[in-house]
Amino acid sequence: MPRSFLDTNLLVYSDDRSDKRRARTAIEVIEQALSAGDGVISTQVLQEYYSVTTRKLGTDPGIARRKIELYSRMDVVQVDVSMIVEAIDLQRVHVMSFWDALILSAAGRGGCTTLLTEDLSAGRMIAGILIVDPFA
Repeated sequence: MPRSFLDTNLLVYSDDRSDKRRARTAIEVIEQALSAGDGVISTQVLQEYYSVTTRKLGTDPGIARRKIELYSRMDVVQVDVSMIVEAIDLQRVHVMSFWDALILSAAGRGGCTTLLTEDLSAGRMIAGILIVDPFA
């Protein structure tokens, strides 16, 4: 079964009520990933989600914690040193931020064929992973 990696922006938009269209899309994608069992995230995504939603959106830390527990029902890739080194190489070859490269490394480690994000060029194939913008 094809697996998709969900970038942090999907989780954040699910809490951001300032853009109802994006929030609705994000919620649909997350619900689909949870019900189908084909969604993958990483420890980086969970950390970024907590930081952004509590700091920028004012989400109550207890609610953010409960949502992290919910999201962790997806397959969670643990970031390790080999992934960091791989991300450095991806960053250098593909000229992208280190954090985006680490997301790609985690997607690869999770056996994903697609990365759902708005942060990279949609339609681009990097390291065998297709970049898809779910908000386009």
